Amino acid sequence: MAEKVLMKGNEAIAEAAIRAGCRHYFGYPITPQTEIAAYMAKKMPKIGGTFLQAESEIAAINMVYGVSSAGFRVMTSSSSPGVSLKSEGLSYLAGCDLPALVVNVQRGGPGLGGIQPSQSDYFMATKGGGHGDFRMIVLAPASVQEMAGLTFKAFELADQYRMTAMLLADGTLGQMMEAITFPETEVRTFDKPWAVTGTQMKRPHNIINSLALVPDVLEKMNFDRYKKYAEIEEKEPMYESYMMDDAEICVVAFGIASRVSKNAIMAARAEGIKVGMIRPITLWPFPTKALAEAAQKCRAFVSVELNMGQMIEDVRLATGCARPVSLCNRAGGMIPTPDHVLASIREANKGGN
Repeated sequence: MAEKVLMKGNEAIAEAAIRAGCRHYFGYPITPQTEIAAYMAKKMPKIGGTFLQAESEIAAINMVYGVSSAGFRVMTSSSSPGVSLKSEGLSYLAGCDLPALVVNVQRGGPGLGGIQPSQSDYFMATKGGGHGDFRMIVLAPASVQEMAGLTFKAFELADQYRMTAMLLADGTLGQMMEAITFPETEVRTFDKPWAVTGTQMKRPHNIINSLALVPDVLEKMNFDRYKKYAEIEEKEPMYESYMMDDAEICVVAFGIASRVSKNAIMAARAEGIKVGMIRPITLWPFPTKALAEAAQKCRAFVSVELNMGQMIEDVRLATGCARPVSLCNRAGGMIPTPDHVLASIREANKGGN
């Protein structure tokens, strides 16, 4: 049986990445994710890996671009303003169909904002992350255990589909400590015949390049890429269904907001309100089908978020605007209390009668 260890969320990500076969990390310190870089700085030299604190977030993401081109598992991490600086590099990675893991431990914004937890990067993560037509696989953990487990999953999905995966956490999860176990699974390896590893004159040259000046060629690349995205939307959505069997009100929440919401749901159930929760684990692909099915029986939805209302747009789209969707939110680094969520559930229940 795997031994339990007490770890901070940020450290769990770093250790899981190492166990998943990542031997190259490039980053830059920024609160509240700096422990990831500190952990990698300590561990990577001991296992023959590479840790490099780049001169900027822009430099870090382009180092990721280079190492991924050579076929190695590689990651970077940052927090909200730093990920904004990486956005051009994220688009270049997508344009070259390169796998990589980017960790965003969110803080409040916009601008420099504050260092408290937030979920205000939802749009940036799920709607592309940079210029051009592209997507990233976005995974949202709700515990330190999932910080570790979804790191493994993110690397596998990135390699399987040749695209960037983002682990979208928040400052609370990054800083909190919980007892976890690391998966005792064999690390999956993927053939990468496209990698620039040196030909030894035994194969044609591979070229990693996102520049396509011929419109017909670029259009075909984009259409082909979106065929892959459609496959991912069909096969890879992940979500947790919580007390939804008889639910008439559906809470939708991810990350730390979902943990708060569970307490509120239990309190609402004690009052006789039939409420459950769908927790998206993949923010992209979004669990659209699960919410569409919930809309067939639920009277109302409540989107609980640490922002001004971003995921609520996807909830409305997924439910076809067939049911009212209300927002329960705090912003600027504040977290809704269970009482705050409970009040929103009561209001949704009253409005649905």
